[in-house]
Amino acid sequence: MAAIHDLSARELAAAYARRELSPLEVARAQLERIAAWEPRINALYLVSADQAFAEAHASEARWRAREPRSALDGVPITLKENIYTRGDPAPIGTRANEDDPPQAADAPPAARVREAGCVLLGKTTMPDYGMLSSGLSSLHGITRNPWRLDRNTSGSSSGAAAAAVAGYAPLHLGTDIGGSVRLPATHCGIFALKPSLGRVPVYPPYMGRVTGPMTRTVDDAAALMNCIAKPDARDFMSLPYEERDYSAALDELEPRGLRIGFLPGMGVGLSVQSEVRVAAQAAATALAGAGCVVEPVQSFLTAEMLDGMCRFFEARSQNDLMQLSEEKRAKVLPFIAEWCTWRAARFSGRDVMQAYTQVMGMREAALRAIEPYDFLLSPVSPILPYEAELAAPGNDPQDALPHIAFTVPYNMSEQPAASVNWSYSEDGLPIGVQLIGRRYDDNGVLRLARLVEKLRPTQRPWPQ
Repeated sequence: MAAIHDLSARELAAAYARRELSPLEVARAQLERIAAWEPRINALYLVSADQAFAEAHASEARWRAREPRSALDGVPITLKENIYTRGDPAPIGTRANEDDPPQAADAPPAARVREAGCVLLGKTTMPDYGMLSSGLSSLHGITRNPWRLDRNTSGSSSGAAAAAVAGYAPLHLGTDIGGSVRLPATHCGIFALKPSLGRVPVYPPYMGRVTGPMTRTVDDAAALMNCIAKPDARDFMSLPYEERDYSAALDELEPRGLRIGFLPGMGVGLSVQSEVRVAAQAAATALAGAGCVVEPVQSFLTAEMLDGMCRFFEARSQNDLMQLSEEKRAKVLPFIAEWCTWRAARFSGRDVMQAYTQVMGMREAALRAIEPYDFLLSPVSPILPYEAELAAPGNDPQDALPHIAFTVPYNMSEQPAASVNWSYSEDGLPIGVQLIGRRYDDNGVLRLARLVEKLRPTQRPWPQ
């Protein structure tokens, strides 16, 4: 048997059923793994050892009685800091909230994984307010990429991605409003699904905001979707509940005749680096070789749409910042404070509505782009991981989001999108590709991702 930290969720559950491993034994091994890696990568905001042992002990009793709560009973998991858990503070990555009180209730995804019997090891780090794609936080410091410690994880689900690479657990949950599970996934070489808006209930809901699985394998993400895609009345934007086994028929997608639009560049934001472009083209070629009909697609995104999205995010965050006392504002990461005020402080109501109109135009254009196809394929990030200490590529707070052009449209259009690692740069850094489905076709995206997993080149061993 492989080392415990390299076992998938399915393999752990099978070992529990055969009584070859116990949830308590696994929790102990995973906490030791965390202790060994944390001084180097700083992926966890909170380690819940006592709670984890208590939950593992209860799970062990259920397995002994052959009455597990779910297929994931006893499997370790981490949750991003902003997914509220009862009894834990959620300062949202910023020192401005360092004295926040504990949360009174579990958010819907946290409630679902507890009901499934998962063992919560801790909460993962994120940058201030979850804005900007970086592992830099005024509260947590720097979360580093385990593949190379001088490289950025991207964000905002920075700790979740680093924890997955380091083998803290097979299951991790992040959140995504502009690329925040997919960008860390591509920079860290893992799988991540941004579900359709409302597929996984969240609280509080917001335009574009989703919670999604971040795992080493598509199979583990599908198993986690079975738990978290259950209904919760608190999410007033959620989709009608669809009873579905996301793990079923995962390997049965027929590629012959599948129509895939290949979007190699967006034409706005950062230029696609050559190694990223080569990886995306290789994935397109492999899918065509498997029988898919792959056609190039022109970009649907304009500079005005991307800038409108940036202005909307700036206005939203500037509003949050201005609600803080002067003392608390001074604790926010200076990069974030400048980013959301340098022009938003002067926005009129007309400026904000014009930005919102561009966001809606982006939404319409994204949906129109996929209309002739079953799926789209593109890069996830146009660039390879940048320096760990930076808040954004280029480190310019007045141009902080040019790298999200491939990801943010699908938050606004509510489409499911996933990042699957494809290959590696000459320096050994991961390069993922993005798979985008029609609205509500989360199951289809998972099945296509599983096909890509089988077609991709041999993957490198995880960092040890």
